[in-house]
Amino acid sequence: MRLSTLRTAVPATLVALSLVLAGCGGDDTKKPEADKSSVAPVPEEPATWPLTGLEAKEGQSVELDHPVVVTKIDNSTASSPQIGLSKADLVVEELVEGGITRLAAFYYSQLPANIGPVRSMRASDIGIVSPVNGVIATSGAANETIPRINKAKIKFFQEGGPGFYRDNSRRAPYNLFTDLKKVAKAAEDGKAERPADYLPWGTEADFTNGQPAGTIQADFGSHTTSWQFQGGKYVNSNSNAAQGDRFQPDTVLVIRVKITDAGYRDPAGNFVPESHFVGKGKAQLFHNGQVVEGTWAKDKLASAVTLAAADGTPLKVPAGKVWIELVPVDANNGSVTFGK
Repeated sequence: MRLSTLRTAVPATLVALSLVLAGCGGDDTKKPEADKSSVAPVPEEPATWPLTGLEAKEGQSVELDHPVVVTKIDNSTASSPQIGLSKADLVVEELVEGGITRLAAFYYSQLPANIGPVRSMRASDIGIVSPVNGVIATSGAANETIPRINKAKIKFFQEGGPGFYRDNSRRAPYNLFTDLKKVAKAAEDGKAERPADYLPWGTEADFTNGQPAGTIQADFGSHTTSWQFQGGKYVNSNSNAAQGDRFQPDTVLVIRVKITDAGYRDPAGNFVPESHFVGKGKAQLFHNGQVVEGTWAKDKLASAVTLAAADGTPLKVPAGKVWIELVPVDANNGSVTFGK
């Protein structure tokens, strides 16, 4: 009888215990939900323009249905006056034949209807344009250059295309102009996207430990571009742009590049140089009347350039308009001097 009683008692005890546990686990007391209204919203990163690093105005979109349009502009006295340069976001100056220079003017936030004189592109432009997947507005190119531009998958628009026209009041070849609104329209693909940042953008606080540099002379061989720091901007004292239409940068960035033979001659028989905006070398960042010495690096032609100070720490460019000087590293073909 005891054994039988024990066998019936044990299940009863388990049943009673399970009921107690079920009661404990079945507490339907709800915990109060967090008051979502009391949680501070995470502030959105301000929208910035890719070619200047500047914040867009309220309501402006930096994602546009057209790519960056890089226009090749003549930079000789014969091209004077250059038109539309002040509307550019960024300018790159590169060496061409005869020791003179040509400008690669970048347009994205503004598209002037009258820009020029438009001249031909070079193989040098591949490393200049491809980091932002830009298109080129050009008068054309040498037969040796076009296959290389096509291989780099850079789209270009030339005379005979949308927006191009001749100004009969000027003499050829310095009379080709274009309407960038029409060029950009032809380059639309139905996708509003923001291009990548062209430079490592920063703030005024990032620019430190500079030495006085109120004047700059960037010598390309037969042409020297001279700058003076005035009123918070750099003024090109020998600019070919129309008065009131000059590009006045907040920063001048000097990149020393290797130069090689592009493999052909111009119609006058001059050696055609190719600037290699890839690899690494010395750099000088001029801002606010001062200069910081450093280095630049670019793994591939399509890569964005990175900058470092002399101690190896990252060097950032204060947001604003920038003029980049691609000066030959060879002392026989290029040099950079500055003064107080």
